[in-house]
Amino acid sequence: MMGTGKVAHIGVFTSGGDSPGMNAAIRAVVRGACAQGLRVTGFLGGYDGLVNGNFRAMGPRDVSNIIQRGGTILRTARSKAFMTAEGRARAASVLREQGIDGLIAIGGDGTFTGADIFFQEHGIPCVGLPGTIDNDLAGTDWTIGYDTAINTAVEAIDRIRDTASSHDRLFFVEVMGRDSGAIALDCAIAAGAEYVLVPEREEHFEQLISAILGSDGAKSSSIVVVAEGETEGGAFTIADQVKKRLPTKDIRVTVLGHVQRGGSPTVHDRVLASRLGIAAVDAILRGEHNCMMGMSHGKVVSSPFPQAIKGVRELDAELFRVLRFLAT
Repeated sequence: MMGTGKVAHIGVFTSGGDSPGMNAAIRAVVRGACAQGLRVTGFLGGYDGLVNGNFRAMGPRDVSNIIQRGGTILRTARSKAFMTAEGRARAASVLREQGIDGLIAIGGDGTFTGADIFFQEHGIPCVGLPGTIDNDLAGTDWTIGYDTAINTAVEAIDRIRDTASSHDRLFFVEVMGRDSGAIALDCAIAAGAEYVLVPEREEHFEQLISAILGSDGAKSSSIVVVAEGETEGGAFTIADQVKKRLPTKDIRVTVLGHVQRGGSPTVHDRVLASRLGIAAVDAILRGEHNCMMGMSHGKVVSSPFPQAIKGVRELDAELFRVLRFLAT
């Protein structure tokens, strides 16, 4: 089984959807490992890089001038080959041929699910870094990229607010987050929205209508933030339903889409990625595996992959109360 004995050579890769701060995490892993005498190999294109043997050696200078860049210099993908037993066997063979003692995977729940299966089948030790804008992993208060994504989305909603006010319009703004409403809820509060629709919370149509009209029934412009997982059809479906109820309203829909996944990471995401990257290297050296490094109450913590993936991360009920009061 790999991972027994002294660690001398580790691999690093990014997988799944990209998130701002992944490059900062790669930089921290490479420099943190090299500073402690380890060799580092970067695999290109996510799990496909492991399956196809697409990799390159990495040193401190290979990660210069990337901490401020969005995306990932190692590129990323969702690998169909790695989803098969044959593909995982080829990946294990590549790692053994290169003498790699352990992996650091930067991604979300799909990435960690793959790493967990990989360990069970082939004993490949892996430590994960939470690289996803969705902030939907248990075991960490923040995922790498979340802070940048919500700041990007709020900046866009602020601009939409300007035109909504100018034309007395009602805007439904759909944000990303997959099955999580974390982005939507934070953005709704920060952008002064009248209402938010998230998949974690059942809402009643009449409450939405009341929020749009305001307590005095005289609101002219409004912003409603919709999480992409809220309902089939998303913001467009909801806007159509409201139009039938409020036919005189001038209604528009904006889907922010992948603009939220790009851009230079915020200071928060750069520091988070840097701290967790170093922590992941330290964990590998301690012999830890099959776990995700995260941040809880300002401290670095680790969580087993199954717990990070399947743990329930609930939205703070207090935030809904804040939004309701502020949108009066």
